[in-house]
Amino acid sequence: MADPKGFLNHGREVAQTRPVDERVRDWNEVYVPGSLLPIISKQASRCMDCGIPFCHNGCPLGNLIPEWNDYAYREDWSAASERLHATNNFPEFTGRLCPAPCEAACVLGINQPAVTIKNVEVSIIDKAWDANDVKPQAPERLSGKTVAVIGSGPAGLAAAQQLTRAGHTVAVYERADRIGGLLRYGIPEFKMEKRHINRRIEQMRAEGTKFRTGVEIGRDIDAAKLRRRYDAVVIAAGSTTARDLPVPGRELKGIYQAMEYLPLANKVQEGDYVTTPVSAEGKHVVVIGGGDTGADCVGTAHRQGAASVTQLEIMPKPGEERAPHQPWPTFPMLYKVTSAHEEGGERVYAVNTTHFEGDEDGNVQFLHLVEVEFIEGKLTPKPGTERKIPAQLVTLAMGFTGTDRENGLVDQFALELDERGNIARDGEFQTNVPGVFVAGDAGRGQSLIVWAIAEGRSAARGVDRFLTGASDLPAPIRPTDRALTV
Repeated sequence: MADPKGFLNHGREVAQTRPVDERVRDWNEVYVPGSLLPIISKQASRCMDCGIPFCHNGCPLGNLIPEWNDYAYREDWSAASERLHATNNFPEFTGRLCPAPCEAACVLGINQPAVTIKNVEVSIIDKAWDANDVKPQAPERLSGKTVAVIGSGPAGLAAAQQLTRAGHTVAVYERADRIGGLLRYGIPEFKMEKRHINRRIEQMRAEGTKFRTGVEIGRDIDAAKLRRRYDAVVIAAGSTTARDLPVPGRELKGIYQAMEYLPLANKVQEGDYVTTPVSAEGKHVVVIGGGDTGADCVGTAHRQGAASVTQLEIMPKPGEERAPHQPWPTFPMLYKVTSAHEEGGERVYAVNTTHFEGDEDGNVQFLHLVEVEFIEGKLTPKPGTERKIPAQLVTLAMGFTGTDRENGLVDQFALELDERGNIARDGEFQTNVPGVFVAGDAGRGQSLIVWAIAEGRSAARGVDRFLTGASDLPAPIRPTDRALTV
């Protein structure tokens, strides 16, 4: 145990963010560099080393949180990094991007602010990189088996790294021009600088993983031919079919899916463009969708110089404290103010878009909405609440409905789908096609980064057993496991 009285002697302190007027002028991460280390040992000491650490249940990776909290308290950063990597391939990703269900399940959170688990995690891994403690782990010998991984998001990368370290020859296929999937192009630079991805890719290359960019399985390579070329295939293509908004005026120019808008801004940071082809500069921006992707659009619009930013959410505004029907240790739906929301803009809840209005040139100019309420369990428009707001750039951030069906991957493999439209798999993450496995959102549906990494690690064990008859690789979850909710 770190400090038996740590949670009594110290309150919760989180990472310090840079001033808003400074950070909206650049694309660097919003946090003050180095601000965590002076406080993180005290924060780690708040961990109670509970008899039953429910944080393990909140996190699908099964992170050994009390153990690396203890090491962080004692400033044994090398040991802390070893414990952190024992369950998580990419803690610098989760430490920046995960909404921390582990903190929602923290026992201290019953009657005090929870331990800053996420901040401790990112401090440990950043310290490990600075100390050159993160090294390639090449296999001692090769198995002679080959594996293709389709998709280079967190699930695909986790599966690829585990299988490479198990001795298999692994090639990762990515349809974009760079490795990383949504980590690369869906997450803005101010949330995670892409140098964190780049150095992991270099580690994986040094371990022996091969990467093939600009190759879309189903279009550029027939899926059936790929299966014949490799001993096993892991589909980690994500849930990339975006939910649309089929209302009058949707065809107007200036209305984009979030994953059409955000990648262009990221490509500017990669040096592909001087300025983005779709900019919010000087425009009234409306973001439809109240989740994290919507917040990413909000922060991006601020940095592009939007005249105004309005974020719409069809559901009522959540409370700031746990509701009775969302008890500890479940993950509660709370009113969350992200760094993007701190930077300005308006958030409007319980409204539904009825139609868009454009100018004579076919450009969107206004969004018409109406307030809604729950009546007998259904969202119902409230008469007399119709109004319109200026909208010269609209981004749709309403989630995703499943993996891509248009590129032919599902049909060429002849894969079966489950009742939700995801790729079906058995207890070993194997599809109905022998030797073809699925990990991440393609099989689970839209989920969190920790679930994607857990899926990749678990699917890797299934692949390893398929190829060799046995496996020592860890499998933190089953395909049927779900988040700790009610």
